[in-house]
Amino acid sequence: MRKVLVLEDEANIRSFVVINLQRAGYEAIEAASGEEALEQLRCNPDIQVALLDIMLPDMDGFEVCRRIRASGSKIGIIMLTARTQEMDKVTGLMTGADDYVTKPFSPAELTARIDALCRRTGASIPAEDPAEIRQPPFMLNTRNRTLEKNGVRVKLTQVEYAIIKLFMDNAGKALSREEILDAVWGRDYFGELKIVDVNIRRLRVKIEDDAQNPTYITTVWGYGYKWGF
Repeated sequence: MRKVLVLEDEANIRSFVVINLQRAGYEAIEAASGEEALEQLRCNPDIQVALLDIMLPDMDGFEVCRRIRASGSKIGIIMLTARTQEMDKVTGLMTGADDYVTKPFSPAELTARIDALCRRTGASIPAEDPAEIRQPPFMLNTRNRTLEKNGVRVKLTQVEYAIIKLFMDNAGKALSREEILDAVWGRDYFGELKIVDVNIRRLRVKIEDDAQNPTYITTVWGYGYKWGF
């Protein structure tokens, strides 16, 4: 059974989420604080997705997300927030989250987001895919889903890996934001198109020599992005 971490300090909301996850066939691991969530992740290394509330008693969800990513974990992360401000959404994604859901949310929407993340984190490799894609200075290993730049490993989330692979498979081709969204998040994705832009911004910080003047992921104004090879 797939495990989902539910970090939420309000017991009634946490119980609501847990019940609906169990109905959808997931095993829910509960945590009421950031420290408890990090301990649960250490004790349950097979957790596939973490739901992180932003407002917590000890540390905010952004800090929990940062610590998870700093550990090298590639689990799917969804931020749960009662706020609707753009900055919260951007901050969550820039700290390493894969998605966000704004309260109040429907159980169907939440489980659909989790299902999509589980598909990505457990995605199998098509038989026709090469073991490596080399586009100097980058080398993408499709077996262990890793990226190297000039021989140095670049830490990627599963979403970032999916975006890079999409770009490398379509080197030199302009891809619209809608194409990227459909390919990486799925056609049934409930969220907003700007999640593509924030993830591209995050990727540029990781792979560009100068993120403010990108040369690998270039912008096609009014359309989308192109892998500049």
